[in-house]
Formats: sequence, C-alpha cells, structure tokens
Amino acid sequence: MKRSVIFVLTLTILLQGCGSSKKQFERGNYDAAVTSAVRQLRKKPDDTKQITTLERSYTIANEQDLERVRFLKMENNPRNYDEIYQIYQRLNDRQSLVRTVLPLRSGSRTIDFPYVDYMEEMIAAKRKSADFYYAHGMDLMKNGLKDSYRQAYYEFVRAKEYVGDYEGIDNKIAEAKYLGMSRVLVSLQNSSMIRFPQEFEDDLLNVNLQSLNSEWIEYHTVSYDEKTKYDYFINVNVRHILVSPDQTSQVDSVIKREVEDGFIYQLDKRGNVMKDSLGNDIKTKKYKTLQCALISTLQTKSCQIEGDIETIQINPDKLLKKDPIGAHSIFEHVSARALGDVAALSPGQLARTKSQVIPFPSDIEMILRCSESLKNAIRGSVQSNRRLII
Repeated sequence: MKRSVIFVLTLTILLQGCGSSKKQFERGNYDAAVTSAVRQLRKKPDDTKQITTLERSYTIANEQDLERVRFLKMENNPRNYDEIYQIYQRLNDRQSLVRTVLPLRSGSRTIDFPYVDYMEEMIAAKRKSADFYYAHGMDLMKNGLKDSYRQAYYEFVRAKEYVGDYEGIDNKIAEAKYLGMSRVLVSLQNSSMIRFPQEFEDDLLNVNLQSLNSEWIEYHTVSYDEKTKYDYFINVNVRHILVSPDQTSQVDSVIKREVEDGFIYQLDKRGNVMKDSLGNDIKTKKYKTLQCALISTLQTKSCQIEGDIETIQINPDKLLKKDPIGAHSIFEHVSARALGDVAALSPGQLARTKSQVIPFPSDIEMILRCSESLKNAIRGSVQSNRRLII
C-alpha cells in the first residue's frame, strides 16, 4: 500500500513537471506555457520564475501570430481571412487570459502589458471570410456534382455562422443539403408465380432502415414524391417461391413391453417351497408382455423462397453488388392412434396419442412463416453493402 502511494505521488510530480510553464516554453508551446504560468500565478502572484516565463511566452506568441497575420494579408488571398480571424480570436483570448493576473510585480518592475483592441480586425476578417465562403459556395453550386453541393452546404453554413445576414442564406443551405443528399430506394420485386399480401411486402422492408441514414445518405422504402430522384436502388428480388403439397405419411408399429406380474414360489424336487439361509420362502418374479399397436401420422409441408438483392447505382447505371438471399419454413405435426394396451407405450408415444390430425397451413401461411428469416437476410445484405452508397 505504501509503495502504491509513493508511486502515485512520484507520477503526479513527474506529470506536473512535464506540464510546467518552463517545460512548455522550452518546447516552443508558448500558449501552453502562458496558460500554465497564469494558473500558477493565480496561486502565487509573486513567483518571479513564472512571471519571467509568462512575459517571454506571451511576447513570443503574440509576435508569431502578428507576423503570420502580416504574411496572410500580403498574400491577398480571400481564403486566408478565416485563418486571419482565427488568429485574431486567439490573440484576443490570450490577452483576456493574461489580464486576469495583471499587473504583476517582479522586484522593482511592474509588468502590465498594454491592452490591444482586436475587435475591429476580428469583425473585418470575419466578414471577409464569410463573403469568401458565400461566394465559394455559390461557385460550387454551379458544378452540378454531389461533392460540390456538399462542400457548398458547409460553406454556406460557415458564412451564416460568421455573419448570418446574407439574403436567402437559409434557402441556399437547404438547397445545397437537398442536392447533396444521396437517396436510396429499397423496394421489393416479386417475379414469382405466387402473389402475397401487401402487408407481407411492407413487413419484409420493415428492417429499421432509418438506423442506416447518415448526414448525406437517406434510405427510403416508399417513393413519397414522383419528382424525387434516387441515386441508388436496392431491389429485393423474390424470384422463386416453392411450396410443397400437403404430405401425410403413416407408420404402423407394434410396441411390446415386459412388465412385472407378481411372483411364484421356487419349489424343490419334491414340490416343497424352498427356503433361503434365513428360513424365508424363495420367490421368483413373474413377468407378462403388454402389447399395443401404434398408428403414427406425420403431416409435413415446406416453403422455400429464393431470390437476390441488387444494389444499383444511377447516373451512371451500374450494378454494384448482387447477393443471393433465401428463406425456408417447415410445418411438421405428429399425431397417433393406439390399439391395444396403452401401458406398453413410452411417455412420448402416449403423448402423441393425445394429439389429433390438424388442418395444413395454407400456401400463404407458409410464405408468411418465412418473413423473419427473410427480413434478417435483407437487413444483413443492406448493412454489409453500406460502403457502396456514397
């Protein structure tokens, strides 16, 4: 226990040392050095080492940022204004942080950095950055490509976040979002000879497709608007439905079982009852054979559904993937009649005699029994092919 405490204390000291303002300054992490120094000076305002580190880190960090701003402005590239705004924001935040411990005294010196108002520069850079994002978004909308619409959406959102007063900006965001979205229509195509109920079709496609939706991809099972253009089709093709005829088979068997039926005395040659060593009569168990005829009736019926799932891309038309799917259902029922002594039957055989022949399920009922396994096959195929939808 004592060793554990020592280890934790040692580790804490090491971590604090690694994160100290001096260490951060030596590594060139000037903002981290400023933050660490400020934190220590709030506890001990007269710590000269922390004051020195803060002064040097703060000065160098500001010089680097202002030098970067000058360079970006000289490039005169509208793309740069976002970075310029971010730098001014950083300068302002750094200044606000340091002012929480100013003024400081180190010996006979008073350290109190002059206040710089960055607001005007921040607002100007923010406005110019927003103008660039808006104009760039408008240019991207002309390309007619999904990726361009998606990028335009982000540009419009950023422009609104920065300024927010562009006329019709919300409509532009909605338009870019709509045009950048990939829409997938999942539908069931039944080319078999058997028609099944609409509710069965609806249930098969009820595979929680909403959980597959992402920022730029929507899965639909119903085409809500004839004008909606789909980028992908996932066709669940039911090609063959094989339902066997009702089948009944009968098996006749005779069940025999030996059961104890009392006892007889064991006699000697003279016809006297024999005795054991204790003087007790010697008895021998007597058995009899029970017999029962069992007529078992087996009712069976099966259904096999076969098909495939096609993932198709539109524009250009292309078959991306084709996966086989299938489902199987079986109906079995066993009943029996007994003729003879039912005591000869086992518990399982006796249970069968209490079951009667029942009506066979219809072909549609057999198909419906495949629903859950078919849904699992559809869900698995759609999920495994998500990477094909972009």
